[in-house]
Amino acid sequence: MEQVSRRTGFNGSALIRLLSRLSNVDAREPAQPTADRLSQWFGWTDAISLSAALDGAPATPQTGLRAPRNNEESECQRVKAALANAIVEDNTFGAGKEAASDFTPYKRRYLARQQAMEAGVGSLRGKLRAAMAVKSPAMARLASVDVVMAQVLEAREYSLLSAVPGILERHFERLRKAAEAQQAPDAEAEASETDDKPHSAQPTDEWLDVFRKDAQDVLLAELDFRFQPVEGLLDALRTQATRTS
Repeated sequence: MEQVSRRTGFNGSALIRLLSRLSNVDAREPAQPTADRLSQWFGWTDAISLSAALDGAPATPQTGLRAPRNNEESECQRVKAALANAIVEDNTFGAGKEAASDFTPYKRRYLARQQAMEAGVGSLRGKLRAAMAVKSPAMARLASVDVVMAQVLEAREYSLLSAVPGILERHFERLRKAAEAQQAPDAEAEASETDDKPHSAQPTDEWLDVFRKDAQDVLLAELDFRFQPVEGLLDALRTQATRTS
């Protein structure tokens, strides 16, 4: 079976590297520094919001609220494990006897998994901000900055992640056509060795197993990608806990 070439020149996000391989595109490290590229994504209203979050006085923590102690990290681990298990245990992307030969079921399930990740990560991010807001004024300010950054980067993230099903569909079609092209000469050779009339051979399901494993890997890489902001907030909470212990 024809294999998609594997290119490893780009050392960025695991998700980007994987999508680059499946697209057969050589993704390169951007020449422009990250800070410069990030600044181009800010409109003037975004800049005002960020300035207010950085320079303004954060809201005073409410004394009636009790800051969570070690619950944040365990909750994040629980949610990520549940989302990862849902991906791994999804029969649509697991190797098995039942496999659809068109892309529609895979797209439907991929979008469902994306929605589950978006909901889970969004809820966690809100809980972490709330926990940070009652820790200290500095942590409350950082939570406000995260709100602004989420608003600014939301469109970029949506643009990237909404394109993933299309990338997988093109990968699906390449694998299917490669399998069909390989099957045809084999069928002709077999027919020529006998007096039987040649017949149209159906491609094996090996290419479907390859595709489903690739799709599952992309989902798991997307989960890690979506969890990066959560990990950043957790790191801030860990640092704050170390300084106050």
